[in-house]
Amino acid sequence: MPNTINQEEIHMLRSEVEILMKERQALLKVTGAAAGLVAELDSHDLPPQTAEAAELLAASINSLSEESLQDALNAVQAAIVD
Repeated sequence: MPNTINQEEIHMLRSEVEILMKERQALLKVTGAAAGLVAELDSHDLPPQTAEAAELLAASINSLSEESLQDALNAVQAAIVD
């Protein structure tokens, strides 16, 4: 019986990890798309409230680790252009 419970727990954990990985992939795509959008914006052309929202988004993106940002850009097949 303990082996059955253990197998059930393992199955539940695997299912949860799969859900989390799918959510991570979706969040990476959103982040990558947002990073691409912010990179293309000219804040001088935006209304003040929109510029403020873009600055908040840019600050959030800039707080990511380089690895996470690269994963996000890769999720949308984008590249950082220096």
